[in-house]
Amino acid sequence: MQLLLERGPITATAIGDTLGLAPAGVRRHLDALIDSGQARAGRSAPWQQKGRGRPAKQYQLTAAGRGQLGHAYDDLAGAAIRQLGEIGGEAAIAEFARKRAQRVVAGIAPVDRDSAESARTEAGHTIDKAEEIAEAFTEAGFAASTRKVGAGVQICQHHCPVSHVAEEFPQLCEAELEAFKELLGTHVQRLATIANGDCACTTHVPLTAVARSATATAARTSPSAAAQPAAVRTNDSGRSAE
Repeated sequence: MQLLLERGPITATAIGDTLGLAPAGVRRHLDALIDSGQARAGRSAPWQQKGRGRPAKQYQLTAAGRGQLGHAYDDLAGAAIRQLGEIGGEAAIAEFARKRAQRVVAGIAPVDRDSAESARTEAGHTIDKAEEIAEAFTEAGFAASTRKVGAGVQICQHHCPVSHVAEEFPQLCEAELEAFKELLGTHVQRLATIANGDCACTTHVPLTAVARSATATAARTSPSAAAQPAAVRTNDSGRSAE
């Protein structure tokens, strides 16, 4: 990939000569890069053609392929946020992080708990909203998903494109958590973050409050829960207790 970056467009033969590999083996690797969307091939221009026959294919990286290589975007972002902090203080950094998180979830409406006809329906709304949030974060490059765990649902972000910056500025993670709370309308708990060295950013959304609501509703509507007259206590002689 480094050769494609530095010398592309380049032929498989030229790559093989540089690396000491057979062109056929090089082409297999190039085909794999093309299949994954990291490289593309085109025909050589007539002036580049040596000898007779069809023009040789020229290979070069795509934008996705260049994104796999090292870059200084993290350093640039970190420097910009540090400068922002020097100008506007911690509040400016927090506001920047909040707006960034809001852009990711723009278009997602908060869960409507007032319209839930039952606790079970409310839990379903919460799970559906968690899936909407995961889809939005996936589109933003976080490779997010949801999973049902016990009496709750977890939002898992398997990649974080700003993890190196978030190590220095946890406000980025905190703003995401606040966005989750606002959309889900309930307390959520961050269990792990990539910025702290974990394999994924995991946020737990409890459904236990919904379960308690269902129990309370059942108790209010159950015939057995109707008020019963208080039992009269008696002493050993059978007289009413004073």
